[in-house]
Amino acid sequence: MFGVVGLVRHGKSSQRWRPPALVVVVFGLLLLAPQAANAQLNWTLDPANSTLTYQSVKKNTIVETNKIRNLSGTLTSDGAAKVTFDLNSVDTGIDLRNVRMRFLFFETFKFPTAEVTAKVDPAAFADLATKRRMSAHIPFRLSLHGVDKDLEANVVVTMITDSMVSIASEAPVAVHVEDFGLLPNIEKLQQAANVSSIVPTASVSFDFVFAADGAKPAATPAVAAAAPADAGPVATDAGKTSFSDDECLNRFEVLSRTGAVYFRPASARLDEKSRPLLAEVVGVVGKCPKLKVEVSGHTDSDGSPTANKNLSERRAKAVADAIIAAGIPSAQITASGYGEEKPVAPNDTPKNKALNRRIEFSATPLSN
Repeated sequence: MFGVVGLVRHGKSSQRWRPPALVVVVFGLLLLAPQAANAQLNWTLDPANSTLTYQSVKKNTIVETNKIRNLSGTLTSDGAAKVTFDLNSVDTGIDLRNVRMRFLFFETFKFPTAEVTAKVDPAAFADLATKRRMSAHIPFRLSLHGVDKDLEANVVVTMITDSMVSIASEAPVAVHVEDFGLLPNIEKLQQAANVSSIVPTASVSFDFVFAADGAKPAATPAVAAAAPADAGPVATDAGKTSFSDDECLNRFEVLSRTGAVYFRPASARLDEKSRPLLAEVVGVVGKCPKLKVEVSGHTDSDGSPTANKNLSERRAKAVADAIIAAGIPSAQITASGYGEEKPVAPNDTPKNKALNRRIEFSATPLSN
């Protein structure tokens, strides 16, 4: 789920699930409402002091620890909790890896956020104000990549003050990507990064801090110590006015690998399913004004080379026209068709042929 490259699947499909960490947050929230001095309070997640990390495994032994940086959440006085995380804020420490995770794994151009919701009886945690720290087993619903799953999580809830509460994972929790339709996206990551054996399970840990609405901010030592320098919200592409040349090239390279530009069979007519990806492309091109972007069309080897080249040219032009129609200057966009000349896989199986039928984006400096 929140994992990136790599996630580890242990055992068979019948094995019991270990739920995602994020989830826990929500439930922890619910726990504190009844304990506060005012049981009717609503609560809001403090993004600056909350963390969500995940570990992924590639090449069987290489473990990477990364984060989702932009988190938000609420807990109402009646025990309804919701936590939302911005998947465009994936932070691996390297821009190219971030972009791969966003566009190839999470497909944020279609599914920009994930969400956890829960409803619990606040009375079940009536002793929290006295004990200050409790463990709980909580059911929740995770919505990720267009799939809803009912799961459970073990959490530790700690009252930092009467108006601040921490909900943390009791241990790293395993999230299996296959239940969210993400296994094909692991393959895309492997191809893009030229790595093998990305394990399809992520180990997720979190520590979420919630503050009672209307409470005075309290910079408590416990909270301050819990938030590392690289915690808290981060600027995403949506908030940037321009990209560096390297950022532009990273995005064009990865967008070319999504396979999310669709046409009607044997036609150059764009399918409506292409809209999300093309909107993302337009946004990137608009923030790379110094670069000229080539839209290139490619086909498999079925049919004659002449017909394939013609089809690829018409498809590339259709995409270029759509980008220009969205407001990008025509001088910044060109279209080329290469037919079957530049395959990325042998034309020996339906799957490989599908890889060869593609639209790619490349950039060069825009001459004055």
